[in-house]
Amino acid sequence: MDSYALDTSQAGLRRKDFTPDEMKPGSVLYFEQVDNLSGKAAYRMHIATVSANRLVIGIENVSTMRYLLVPILHAGEMQSICFLDRESEGVWRYYSIVRTGRNANRLIAGNQSSAVNRAVAFYRHVVGIPTDQNPPAAP
Repeated sequence: MDSYALDTSQAGLRRKDFTPDEMKPGSVLYFEQVDNLSGKAAYRMHIATVSANRLVIGIENVSTMRYLLVPILHAGEMQSICFLDRESEGVWRYYSIVRTGRNANRLIAGNQSSAVNRAVAFYRHVVGIPTDQNPPAAP
């Protein structure tokens, strides 16, 4: 629903979007995201690889994520890594892996369509396809 860059890991310290100079390999950046399922949460983004042919970004929640005020994931319990690899001119491959901690609340289990729709939304954003142009990838 909304996402914005943060100055630090503290929620609410909104700032301008990250610049390309800030998004270099080894950089650690913070952002906050407002989600229709888990509300507002802060995340740490580690830029692992940036090149003309590859982008690798790791993301981890740094604040507790809640569903209807119930904690579902405490800080560090959700981690993901996203890979964008150039396959050929004009063709990119995207894949990601997401993991949750063993103490994650069972309220998040069984929501495969949410994960599919998030991956497709990320892909559409990167390649410039309007996110409201096509129907969701999964019902």
